[in-house]
Amino acid sequence: MSETPRKRLLGPEDAGDLPERVVSPEDTLEDEVYGASLRPRTFADYVGQERVVENLRIAIDAARRREESLDHVLFYGPPGLGKTTLAGLIARELGANFRPTSGPTLEKPKDLVGILTSLEEGDVLFIDEIHRLGRVVEEFLYPAMEDFQIDFVVDRGAYAKTIKLPLKRFTLVGATTRAGMLTAPLRERFGIVHHLDYYDVDELERIVTRSASVLGVPTDADGARTIARRSRGTPRIANRLLRRVRDFAEVRAAGHITAEVAAEALAREGVDELGLDRLDRAFLRTVIEQYGGGPVGIAAIAATLTEDAETLEDVVEPYLLKAGFVVRTASGRKATPEAYRHLAIDGGGTAGARQERLL
Repeated sequence: MSETPRKRLLGPEDAGDLPERVVSPEDTLEDEVYGASLRPRTFADYVGQERVVENLRIAIDAARRREESLDHVLFYGPPGLGKTTLAGLIARELGANFRPTSGPTLEKPKDLVGILTSLEEGDVLFIDEIHRLGRVVEEFLYPAMEDFQIDFVVDRGAYAKTIKLPLKRFTLVGATTRAGMLTAPLRERFGIVHHLDYYDVDELERIVTRSASVLGVPTDADGARTIARRSRGTPRIANRLLRRVRDFAEVRAAGHITAEVAAEALAREGVDELGLDRLDRAFLRTVIEQYGGGPVGIAAIAATLTEDAETLEDVVEPYLLKAGFVVRTASGRKATPEAYRHLAIDGGGTAGARQERLL
């Protein structure tokens, strides 16, 4: 049929007006409050990313032996995987000051000048979301990274001249969730570049167990593993789910987290056994039930869900892609057989036949 598909009412389970996502990998105020206590203090306490950690330890040890500052470091990968934590550990291992900031806050070169000129020898400057630096600020950063100096232009026109202001040698650690948005000149100025990938369930179980110990929450191995399985491969989400389960356990289970307690608590939060929440399932149902399984463009999905397309692309899609529920094609997103099975939707017949049933 040529008629445009009618919008399906998602119903109570997947309804619009969705609350703040407990499985969102984006940092929240609550994460910041608990972050300081739950973050590892040394590389030995850091769980996961073994290859990255080992290479960093070697680079730091070599820099120490040569009595040089560590090369500039770039971390890239999905949010919530420990980029900020690793930056802090680098500073701690170097015995240096840690100066965090973010790309969006550095709007003009003068915003950066004060930070750069206050750095001491060997300090670690951390710029989160470094891909969001403005072009002028980024170009101002080049000589600081390469030659440890900043260039000031004095006067204008024929009387203009450049004054070079020396800086103390420092290490810049940049973090980004969108490495493709970094310009080539900026990317090439990082001597050490590491990609952070999602964690496996065993690693997340160790993280949950450690965090539960820090928070003083009695948690058995099955309870920790239940939380780990629903954490979407992301430590930040694992710690957030642990806090939600802790709240439920204190009220309903005498404060002790078991597999049954964790499963019930997370079910109440709308998080299923694979870590999908209401928005994830609404995304998949939209592709399957309204667009015949796809392909469909992200803008159409966003319009149907009344969500921002960039949010869906950056926060929802990465895990659905990794979990094998969605594939990207040249003509749009398509749901996989795994998505049909997970939602218990009949995947038989052609896309056209499925579309016919919806109209």
